[in-house]
Amino acid sequence: MNDSFRDLKARVRRLDELLSAGAMANVQFAQALSQVHRALRRGDRSREPTAELEALVQRAEALAPSAG
Repeated sequence: MNDSFRDLKARVRRLDELLSAGAMANVQFAQALSQVHRALRRGDRSREPTAELEALVQRAEALAPSAG
């Protein structure tokens, strides 16, 4: 797995933690994160993350509840 993909997966893990911490009520966030997981399963971990995958993660991060 390359470093860029590893960093992306770390961002997704943080989003997963938010979801499990009670953000399930935010349906749009949960759906966006589900799309990210589907794209990750299709992704090639030996290459740079695609622009589509990066956009999906950014969308999920934008919909995530604030940590503060």
